[in-house]
Amino acid sequence: MELTTPDDTRALGRTLAPLLRAGDLIVLVGPLGAGKTQLAQGIGAGLGVRGAITSPTFVISRVHPPDPTRGGRLPLVHVDAYRLGGVAEVDDLDLDADVDSAVTVVEWGAGLVEQLTDGYLEIRLDRDDETEVRTATLVPHGGDWASRLTELGALSGK
Repeated sequence: MELTTPDDTRALGRTLAPLLRAGDLIVLVGPLGAGKTQLAQGIGAGLGVRGAITSPTFVISRVHPPDPTRGGRLPLVHVDAYRLGGVAEVDDLDLDADVDSAVTVVEWGAGLVEQLTDGYLEIRLDRDDETEVRTATLVPHGGDWASRLTELGALSGK
């Protein structure tokens, strides 16, 4: 799926949010500047969470509780695993304590967080350096992700 503006990237997140439920793990993959944080912002907006969604690079993880005034229904755990050295450091974050009750979105999490759940959604973001157009590819891994993405039709690339 082509995302021509940062707002398109956020809109993808808002579109995915209604499909999300407690226990979901989203792993965002892509180079610097591909739009991972913008996608997390869209997911947070769609979930109606409290607080601005910013990159948690230096704090590693932020929990955004649902905001009832925004129709919030689930907390969002937003993680930036860029500075983590391996699975042991992810284990130290104790993310599995939150994973059952929240939607967990992990930037730079490939190879580090997949063991937290039986199934997860990988979203690969790429950016053309000349046009700055982004491409999103949604890849279901286990669970019922494939059927949920089918509900979205074009978003799943089908």
